[in-house]
Amino acid sequence: ASKISVLASSLEVPWAIGFLPDRTILVTERAGTLRFIDKNGQLAPSPVAIIDDVRQIGEGGLLGIAIHPKFQDNQYIYLYYTYSSNGVNTLNRVVRYKFDGTSLGEEKIIVGAIPGAVFHDGGRIKFGPDGFLYITTGDARDPSLSQNRGSLAGKILRVTDDGAVAKGNPFGTFVYSLGHRNPQGITWDDQNNLWETEHGPSGEKGLCCHDEINLVESGGNYGWPEIVGTESRTNLISPMLESDNDTWAPSGAAFLNGSIFFAGLRGTALYEYRINDKKLVTHFKGEFGRIREVIVGPDGFLYLTTSNKDGRGTPAKMDDRIIRINPQKL
Repeated sequence: ASKISVLASSLEVPWAIGFLPDRTILVTERAGTLRFIDKNGQLAPSPVAIIDDVRQIGEGGLLGIAIHPKFQDNQYIYLYYTYSSNGVNTLNRVVRYKFDGTSLGEEKIIVGAIPGAVFHDGGRIKFGPDGFLYITTGDARDPSLSQNRGSLAGKILRVTDDGAVAKGNPFGTFVYSLGHRNPQGITWDDQNNLWETEHGPSGEKGLCCHDEINLVESGGNYGWPEIVGTESRTNLISPMLESDNDTWAPSGAAFLNGSIFFAGLRGTALYEYRINDKKLVTHFKGEFGRIREVIVGPDGFLYLTTSNKDGRGTPAKMDDRIIRINPQKL
């Protein structure tokens, strides 16, 4: 197989990819459309669903997708999106649906009223190896919320598949970890450790950059806004790796062959953090523009989405695209 192939093109700000057991694919587009790719890799011309409640504002909109581990039995999929409860405010929520292959039904709100804003809406959702649903939330432009245990903002949340508090959560609430600024990537390694990518400051406290890769533990406080970059303080956890004065703008993350691969938006690259030798390798720098998602497909290949139509990129003719990468050729 060749190193790179384009699976789909002319998408509108694709955000996340979900693989169904029959090898069909669902893709979220930020404006609120859900797109379908059949098992032959053909993108259906029309969306399979339009989520009417989506409020597309700044970085908000239809963001993450997660497929239930027992999808074959229950047909459940989960979406994270930005909405407004009164036409003025900005919030985020996770909603479960049944997907029958052609449309969505049986909507159930799993977690609602997550603080939202024009920026810092988090939005990644994935089922962990423990069967619980993990949800990343941003600080909604209020850094104090990240340290507030009672707020759902600036956190990683962990819930059951029907929206109850997961057993063993550190504070008896949805909160799994806190002190995050704007996490948009989570993945688990082969030891079931949870890794997270997080956007560092862009102006707060006069600071820039300092994007992070964190190894997340239950109840951990990752320091935002108290510490940034390599700073350390008692009871706050510093990152495994940070970008210093460079900017990755890291989003989706995927573990494969001993490495955490993560997508770079402003960094316009696919990054690979080799866990054992703590080394960062940069792939495809500038080649595809902004990259939002990276996920491992059932075929063992890496799938990326570009984000060049999000208002911060320079779209090429066929953007936005889903690109399939053969990891053996990297």
